[in-house]
Amino acid sequence: MDTVAIPGRRAAALQQAQRDGPLRRGPLHLAILIICLIWMIPTVGLLISSFRPPALVSTTGWWMAFTPPFIFTLENYQRVLTTNNMAQSFVNSLFVTIPATVMPILIAAFAAYAFAWMDFPGRNWLFLAVVGLLVVPLQTTLIPVLRLFTALGLTGTFLAIWLAHTGYGLPFAIYLLRNFFGGLPREMFESAYLDGAGTWTVFFRLVLPVSVPAIASLAIFQFMWVWNDLLVALVYLGGQPSVAPMPVTISNLVNSLGQDWQLLTAAAFISMALPLVIFFSLQRYFTHGILAGSVKG
Repeated sequence: MDTVAIPGRRAAALQQAQRDGPLRRGPLHLAILIICLIWMIPTVGLLISSFRPPALVSTTGWWMAFTPPFIFTLENYQRVLTTNNMAQSFVNSLFVTIPATVMPILIAAFAAYAFAWMDFPGRNWLFLAVVGLLVVPLQTTLIPVLRLFTALGLTGTFLAIWLAHTGYGLPFAIYLLRNFFGGLPREMFESAYLDGAGTWTVFFRLVLPVSVPAIASLAIFQFMWVWNDLLVALVYLGGQPSVAPMPVTISNLVNSLGQDWQLLTAAAFISMALPLVIFFSLQRYFTHGILAGSVKG
């Protein structure tokens, strides 16, 4: 009788735990919801202000947009895109960000594979040196690199900022991908080599396809950082309208349009729209890639 009753008790306890689970997690879910709502308030206010007429923006708070009369306009976006070089700056940001995201990821993938699965003298010490570069402030490199680019005639060109962002992004990219590659099962490589696959075949047809989560999470980090960067772009590109990305142009709007700050809201939301699309498109890979890269080695 006791032997028969034990499974029944376990089943009853499991059912009770399933019923009580939502009640115990309720306060946690409520707290998370409140934090998310508070975190979203500035973004919601920014979005609403970008659609309000200048007269209302300067006299009432953004929350008054929900009271009659409901007045919204696209004037702020039209002025920013047509008279403040924002459209050209958006294109410039794409020219800067896409190569500056692809280049470090491609180079880091090769380096990470070598650190994870190839034996060569000083491998661990060299990897330690690369990881140590993570703690070096990039501000200490601005003047030496700028002088080098000036001597080579690269200052003010897209190639200069591509090379700069590639160098700044490589330590973290190598660290993340090396940890992910190192966590792949050795049997997978041994089977591939037994089947006659070479190093290049294993890398391109085996390692890269199974590493999509880590690569996608790294792409999100690098894209966000480069897209929102102001300091590096201002130093190596300057403020010329023909090459200025969006952060540089928006910083100029702050100086020249301090009174019409509703234009800044429109410009800021134009700037953040594409990163939001990229993040939500790749978010299913984000958590898995970060966790895999942080706990495997």
